[in-house]
Amino acid sequence: MALITYREALNQALREELDRDERVFIMGEEVGYFGGAFKVTDGLIATYGEKRVRDTPISELTIVGAGVGAAMGGLRPVVELMTINFALLAIDQIVNTAAKARYMFGGQTKVPLVIRAPQGGGHQLGAQHSQSLEAYFVHCPGIRVALPATAADAKGMLKYAIRQEDPVMFLEHESLYGMKGEVPEDEDYLVPFGQAKVVREGKDVTIIAYSKTVHDALIAADLLENQGTDAEVIDLRTLNPLDIATVLESVRKTARAVVVYEGWLTGGAGAEVAAQIYQAAFDDLDAPIQRVASADVPMPYNRHLEAAALPSPDKIVRAVERIS
Repeated sequence: MALITYREALNQALREELDRDERVFIMGEEVGYFGGAFKVTDGLIATYGEKRVRDTPISELTIVGAGVGAAMGGLRPVVELMTINFALLAIDQIVNTAAKARYMFGGQTKVPLVIRAPQGGGHQLGAQHSQSLEAYFVHCPGIRVALPATAADAKGMLKYAIRQEDPVMFLEHESLYGMKGEVPEDEDYLVPFGQAKVVREGKDVTIIAYSKTVHDALIAADLLENQGTDAEVIDLRTLNPLDIATVLESVRKTARAVVVYEGWLTGGAGAEVAAQIYQAAFDDLDAPIQRVASADVPMPYNRHLEAAALPSPDKIVRAVERIS
């Protein structure tokens, strides 16, 4: 195991997959000589050259469209968008082409495309650069949606994503890039999709989270322990496919659930998780499911207002207290 940052784990995954498969290449704005907006691709162009680490014009629609075409043509592109907010400029290529090509061609073509993008608030970047848009893509059949919370998962899940035959939205929270963790150095280390992880066992309440909110949930669980409440924390890892079985097993044990996500409260991915729990385990619940999410407002720029709009450990604790 090596103790490295989330950013370094992603870089390591890209290097290993570029070495493993000559069909893999990277493209995006400033991914080459600048090393990417968050330095995930730093140093790759020096090793692999401009053919496999391609700087592109500032046109997300073009970048993703070219990625879709390359994937359908037999390559395995990893497209980097500077932020998920800019994916809205490419939404037609993502939703109407990448997600549907395999279905509409009757399985005669595949789209092994990975779209990497940072997202999330907490950095005073304003309303247009602080969004968490995973629900947009979870809503669309045909797209895998992955949101690693740790450095180890960042590496294992990205390697797994690159080897898939379906398009993957690979979403990285901006607050996680500098976070360190132990990461396997095995070049065949993979974290399969659709396998949620119980990151903290407990018996009194289930806290379901993904991406950065996993860390918020773990802090909240420690605070709750001081109050005598034993919280179980689940990291969903992927939203499509969604491992609802692991969630239901936990909820049937604890009889209480809190779903935490950074997307907007209304219509967020966590609302879908809550709906599936109600549908499958309504009689097992002793209290209504609670949701902790971002407020239904454009993200404020002011530091204090931004914090007020985002989920936090304290808000998770209060949600648990409401149903205890």
